[in-house]
Amino acid sequence: MKQPLLMITGDISDTRYMTDDFFKKATGTDDKKVVYIEATNHIETYWKPEFVGQEVSEVINFLNKKL
Repeated sequence: MKQPLLMITGDISDTRYMTDDFFKKATGTDDKKVVYIEATNHIETYWKPEFVGQEVSEVINFLNKKL
């Protein structure tokens, strides 16, 4: 079964390279998307409302396309 994949990371995150590497290696599906939250690092994506809001919107949009 092919599962959809959504990955979200900060565009200036010090861990972005891991997201990019994992995304490239995720070959179990063609239904995949990576989102870069502009001007944020890894930790800020957890608590800054403007970044969390963007992430929530991306997740909702991604899941709504699956219904």
